[in-house]
Amino acid sequence: MVGSRLLVSLAASAVLCAVAPAFAQANHPKSDPKRIERVHIEALEQQWRTAQLNDDVTAMDKLLSDDYLGITANGEVNTKEQFLDRMRNRTIVLTTLDMSEQKIKLVGQVAIVTSLAQVDGTAEGQPLTGRYRYLRVYQRLPGDTWRITNFESTRIPARRQPGPGSPSEVPH
Repeated sequence: MVGSRLLVSLAASAVLCAVAPAFAQANHPKSDPKRIERVHIEALEQQWRTAQLNDDVTAMDKLLSDDYLGITANGEVNTKEQFLDRMRNRTIVLTTLDMSEQKIKLVGQVAIVTSLAQVDGTAEGQPLTGRYRYLRVYQRLPGDTWRITNFESTRIPARRQPGPGSPSEVPH
């Protein structure tokens, strides 16, 4: 009886020893290529945020692709040079750029990032404050380098207080 228990225990230990390394590797984030890419894109998003807050045009230039196109919340389309000129001339100055609700979708050599941003600063000397949804597209270029190719932002209107008879006042 003791011998059979010992044999079962040794067999179970042998199976665990054989399976455990494979299980650990399969569940380790480094073994998931998409997870690695997401972490890399998250780091690039942080680099972009830091560059904008620090007016670091050199860093922004390195992160943007040569064929970059951005669409502002006002519908204005900017090339890479137009955007960088606006930053150099301090047409846009950001003092706060708080990001949340970030989602990253990987499709082949493209990463699509959506997020919510709380922004404070100035644009053309006027106050720039509010919440924005944005979409930023990264493309993996030869040499395994990611660059921002597209950007679009949408201003989220300030919440209005419901008045009498407004849809939120009507029972559902």
